[in-house]
Amino acid sequence: MPANPTAAELLATVEASPAAVGAHDKAAWVGLFAENGSVEDPVGSRPHLGRAAIERFYDTFIAPNDIAFDVAHDVVCGATVFRDLTIATTMSTGVTLHVPMHLRYDLEEVDGALKIRALRAHWELAGMIGQLLGSGAQGLLAGAKLGPQLLGNQGVGGAIGFLSGLRGVGKPGKQAAGRLLDALGRADTADAQSALVSVPRLEWATDGAMSLADFATRVKGLRWSKAIAAGRTVTATVETRQGRGIAELDFAEGLRIASARIFVGAN
Repeated sequence: MPANPTAAELLATVEASPAAVGAHDKAAWVGLFAENGSVEDPVGSRPHLGRAAIERFYDTFIAPNDIAFDVAHDVVCGATVFRDLTIATTMSTGVTLHVPMHLRYDLEEVDGALKIRALRAHWELAGMIGQLLGSGAQGLLAGAKLGPQLLGNQGVGGAIGFLSGLRGVGKPGKQAAGRLLDALGRADTADAQSALVSVPRLEWATDGAMSLADFATRVKGLRWSKAIAAGRTVTATVETRQGRGIAELDFAEGLRIASARIFVGAN
């Protein structure tokens, strides 16, 4: 494996994840992660840290279900692959849930092989629960089965940690994120500053932190769609002059945005 993996090599590692999920191959899926890897699914819930915890995550949320990935677009940015997709999960009772999602994979090289250091799944837990409860008897039965699975594999603390994904900035956060992205698209730094903390961290692709003026210049003309609020982070699909990407906005306390990064591929 070269010291600087190509976009194709990064994507191949990421593609191995849904392939293992589709084949119900636990060993292959867990083996994609670094020994100290983590899964935060959804973002805002308690992360699963290390091999044993990732195995329990698989047993709880992947093994009982059939999961299909409908990927609209991939963004390779440095050692990160950000996927814009919808996941269809068919549970044991036959009910299928369609969940819009942004999946962030941070990769690293371990002993000459690419491994997933962190997987962060941006999706809205409240929306998924609403779908489940609105799916009639099959959905209610699936929910009744999920509870014991969750407690059996994760324990009380793990169940509480999973449900902590219900907390976050929610709809107000998505509205605040939209106002910031609209202002940046117009290169209106005054309006943009009103949505930010006094000293925000602003990043474009792999270029590192920059001033608001420089960031607004890079982002000018941006258009956005598909905002997702998970925990205290909002992600959105964006169209930029450099191509399609994903914005990731992290909130401080309240509804001020502490950091914003636009993930786009290299030209």
